[in-house]
Order: sequence, then structure tokens, then C-alpha cells
Amino acid sequence: MPIKEAVRPGGRSARVQEAVHQAVRELQAVTPRDELTVPRIAERAGVTPSTIYRRWGNLSELVADVSLERMRPDDDPVDTGTLAGDLQAWGEQYLEEMTSVPGQRALNDVMASADGGRRERCYRYGESLMGTLRERALVRGEGAPSVARLIDGIIAPMTYRLLYDPEAATTDNLQRWIAGTLTNEE
Repeated sequence: MPIKEAVRPGGRSARVQEAVHQAVRELQAVTPRDELTVPRIAERAGVTPSTIYRRWGNLSELVADVSLERMRPDDDPVDTGTLAGDLQAWGEQYLEEMTSVPGQRALNDVMASADGGRRERCYRYGESLMGTLRERALVRGEGAPSVARLIDGIIAPMTYRLLYDPEAATTDNLQRWIAGTLTNEE
């Protein structure tokens, strides 16, 4: 079931979404995953279970929606003065977060969602981030690969490793992916 977007930003719908998301985050911090239920979330959020079912359809889709929010960047990535440095700084922070237990759950929740729109938004976050880093590099006078090349050369192998081989999602591999991507500019 697709997520219905709020008609009025900051209106009741946005407040309900934030209350439900906050309840999920709080319960995830203190509750084993198999004990997380829609009624418990609804009670904590101060809404009825039917509100959650109407908006998200089921518990898995709600958890995936909360997980996607966790993956959205809060701020612009740090500016280190070079594209390679910016990519390394961002990648190290991302790897640290996504190799944690909550990070692994978030990534798996989003990928397992039946709503392809969530995966698309996750992709768009990465695309926007790589666009910011690329544009910053161009302003500094650096050569920079296309956004698609940055995604294919850095985000794609990192995501694959995070999903299927977290032990190989290392800063050494990140450095190798960055170097390979930057030396093979389009």
C-alpha cells in the first residue's frame, strides 16, 4: 500500500506521521523486533491501530518507512577540500552507521519493502548527495565523474557489500572504490 503524502505540510497528517515514527524509534530501542506490534506502536503514538493500517498497510511497511527516514541525510556532507576527501569522509560515516545493527536493519527494511517508491527515494538520496559532492568539486576546479559514475563506482559496491557481505564493507575497500572511480572519469 503506497504511503499517502500529507496534503498540508505540518498539518495533522504530518503530526500523526511524526508521532508514529517516533513511537517506532522509541520501541525499537527497547523492544525485541519480534515483539514490535502495530497496537503497541499505536498506543505509544496516541493513535488507533486503524490509523497505522490505513496509512502504511502493515507493520513491515511502517518499519521500512521509518528506516528510510533514518537513511536520509540530515546535512550536507563535510567539505574536506577535495572530491576524494569528501567521498572518503561521507563514505566512512555512512559505513559506520550502516554496519551497525540498526543500520543493517534499516537497509534491509527498505530493500524488503513492497513499496518500490521507498527504494526509489533511497536511490534519490544517494543521487542528490553525489550531485552535491560533484558540483562542489567542479566549483573548486576539480575534474569530477558524472553522478551516475559516482553511484556505480562507489555507492553500488558499498550497498552490495552492506547487504550481502558486511565484513567486506570496509574503509579500505571504500578507498579502493573511490580511487577506481576517480581515475576512470568519463
